[in-house]
Amino acid sequence: MTEQSGRGGILQGALSMGLSTTSGFHSDKPNPVPEDHDDSEYILPQSFVPKGADRFKIRAKGGDLEASYLSIGAWPWGDKATWNWKAEEREGLTEAWKILVDNGINYIDTAQAYGSGESERICGELVKDMPRDSYIMQTKWWVVPDNITNITSPSHAPIKFLRQSLERLKLDYVDVYMVHGHIHASSIKQVAKGMAECVEQGLTKAVAVGNYGVEDMLKMKEELAQYGIPLALNQCEYHIIRRLPELEGMLKACRENDIVFQSYSSLAQGRLSGKYHEGNEPSSKHRFSSYPMKELEPTLQVLRKIAEKRGVTVAAVTLNYNIGKGVIPVVGVRNPDQANSNCQALGWRLTNEEYKEIDKVSILGKQTKLWQQG
Repeated sequence: MTEQSGRGGILQGALSMGLSTTSGFHSDKPNPVPEDHDDSEYILPQSFVPKGADRFKIRAKGGDLEASYLSIGAWPWGDKATWNWKAEEREGLTEAWKILVDNGINYIDTAQAYGSGESERICGELVKDMPRDSYIMQTKWWVVPDNITNITSPSHAPIKFLRQSLERLKLDYVDVYMVHGHIHASSIKQVAKGMAECVEQGLTKAVAVGNYGVEDMLKMKEELAQYGIPLALNQCEYHIIRRLPELEGMLKACRENDIVFQSYSSLAQGRLSGKYHEGNEPSSKHRFSSYPMKELEPTLQVLRKIAEKRGVTVAAVTLNYNIGKGVIPVVGVRNPDQANSNCQALGWRLTNEEYKEIDKVSILGKQTKLWQQG
């Protein structure tokens, strides 16, 4: 049994049952955003209307990278514990990926933990015939101390696990390597040293963090600067029913420090996609922002109204909300329908009045010390 396959149950189990969840801490009752909160400072000018072929900059030591304003989340690919992935889905995913590429999308977000490495293998298969400079590949260091290396060799652990990722991806380097969470046993100083080694060895171009709060994010930025490496981005859960990073200062801190803010679970694990309703709840394994659908009906009513008026999907409205605030959404895709739906988020903008309508039914959201600082 290989080390990766031996850890398979731990990786998928942790994502499904613990680290990816607010289970045990999360109230079923939504907490509304305070009525006096004004988000106008975060809404970008209406002249900002990115299309699929448009690119934003990811800061890297050797020069900026260019990525699409939509990032495709590969967590479901090969992941049975949370997403019930089936082998027969693979063909539809290939078709979906072609749709995304044809629409200008070039950014994939995966992780060592997703499908216990299977997601990375699938990502490598999807891009194997593409020019290496035509796509952005982002993966994440599995920080949990389930492996002795993360404890005994804290500065060397990131590069050791990145080499394993590259074998699965069949790539010489990734574009972005992310610290998956703040719960690493090592100090931020040690982690920064390890991530810097990955850059210096040419195994990644940019360095990022996920689930970091403002204080730890800025500390990591400071430590990476010792090696001449910018902190490229911070990835946290953010959407209409989890606006906490906005209200607690994360969006502002990212803008002030030239750090891209990227949202994961941008459709609240399907709750804001239009697929689910009170009579059709998401899987109990989908624990991010796990409010009962009946509690979200006022929010969904507004999203449906705007979607109908715009001639797009509810998912597209949800994603456009983030994009208009300068947030780069990560969104899962498993089939051609989802690919087409998500692409509808680009090329138009919610009006300021539509933002106000949505904000009236938006939710502050929760965080946990276990996984979600930011």
